[in-house]
Amino acid sequence: MDTVISKSDQQKKKNKNLMKWVAVILLAAILFFVLRNQLKRKADEGKFLISTVEMGDIQNTISATGLVIPSYERVINAPVNTEIKNVKLKRGDEVRIGSLIMELDRAYTILEYEKLKDELDLKRNSINRLKLEFDKDLVDIDLKQQLKGLQLSELEAEIKDQKKLNKVGGATNEEVEKAELNLKQAAIEKKILLNELKFKQQANVPDKKNLELEFQIQAKRLAELRKKLNETSVYAPSDGVITWINEDIGKTVNVGEPLVKIADLKSFRIEASSSDRNSDHIKVGAIVNVRINNTTLTGTISSVLPAVENNTIKFLVELDKTDSKLLKPNLKVEIFIVSDKKSNVLRIQNGEAFNGAKTQDVFIVQGDKAVKRTIEKGLSSSDYVEILSGAKTGEKIIISETEEYKNMNEFILNKKN
Repeated sequence: MDTVISKSDQQKKKNKNLMKWVAVILLAAILFFVLRNQLKRKADEGKFLISTVEMGDIQNTISATGLVIPSYERVINAPVNTEIKNVKLKRGDEVRIGSLIMELDRAYTILEYEKLKDELDLKRNSINRLKLEFDKDLVDIDLKQQLKGLQLSELEAEIKDQKKLNKVGGATNEEVEKAELNLKQAAIEKKILLNELKFKQQANVPDKKNLELEFQIQAKRLAELRKKLNETSVYAPSDGVITWINEDIGKTVNVGEPLVKIADLKSFRIEASSSDRNSDHIKVGAIVNVRINNTTLTGTISSVLPAVENNTIKFLVELDKTDSKLLKPNLKVEIFIVSDKKSNVLRIQNGEAFNGAKTQDVFIVQGDKAVKRTIEKGLSSSDYVEILSGAKTGEKIIISETEEYKNMNEFILNKKN
């Protein structure tokens, strides 16, 4: 007869089996981590970027982004309100000075020019007529003044005759007084004419100048319109490349509206931007390094835009070598603004191993080992990091990312065969 196993004994047996499996899994996990750590304690040297500590110059830089643009870009605007009649060239075409680019409709401008020319002719005739009237008025006043002088002489003679007749009883005192009154009145009238003559002579000079000025203004307007009429045939003002052109034939364009942009692709500059937190270092004259692929071009900040948009400040960089073959329109480049620099200091090539902290741990290569050591950093740029303490000249440091070894004090480097 079989022995009946109690439920409690069955449960104990199950628990015992479960504990065995837990112990096996735990042991396997421990072995896995031990083996993993043992494996991690070794690494191929070729996996890392290693650089040597050296003496040299270093710059502290602030990063920014930039866009290559032509140093010179000429914008040709519509000279008058007109329509685009014909487009001879297209975007990307090279042009020589004097090349015909497009033609604008001239009909309305010709009508306006003819109208203004007729108005100028009328203005010229009006000026000539007014000059004649001025001269006639002066002559008439002068003649009246001379005539009044003759009347005065006649009245003076009449007074003398009246006084003689009065002495002999041939004229009364009233007649003598009347003659003297007439003389005084004529003298006053002569003064009035003389004063009017002087006024006309003086006023005539500025009046003539005003008329001549009006004529000159009208003539300048006509010359300007003649120039604009000639500009309805749009020619290239210099050698270059068309970077933009309005190709909408028949489209109405207003005076001052852009028609074409011509750039000189032999010379370039950089339009750059950076966070406004760096505004203290973004100043005119500041030295700038421009990174294009693996080449660095130098330059200086030539101007800083006063407005800050979206926490970004914009500025222009003039390059020392404006005609470098690396420069292409609209090419995006890295900008590094030099905020500080030192000479003859300990430095190491910059890499992913370095962070922004003043002090940090790095791995020094010592034979077949990489040993952790704490270093103190100074200035940093995209190329180098200054070492203030913790390393010396000639020592080799892993500069690539070593995150998976951060909990180790050292690990073995498998040398290249």
